[in-house]
Amino acid sequence: MLRAMGTMDDIAALSFEEALKALEDVVRRLEGGEAPLDESIALYARGDALRAHCQARLDAAQARIEAIVADRDGRPVGVKSFDEAGG
Repeated sequence: MLRAMGTMDDIAALSFEEALKALEDVVRRLEGGEAPLDESIALYARGDALRAHCQARLDAAQARIEAIVADRDGRPVGVKSFDEAGG
């Protein structure tokens, strides 16, 4: 059950790509309809946590991209930390 899938705490350590693959596996298992009810509920909860983790990683990446500092000609010359960018 959830133990075989890992714990919710392990999600924070996953890269975006790892979390996305794990989310795809959860969706595949849920769509297969073969998991018992209790396992399906645990899968759904893990999937929701994985989705939130992926969204947070995407949001952080977007903030970093938006914080790229440009010179007067619009060429990127560095990056500002997210805190400096007003976020």
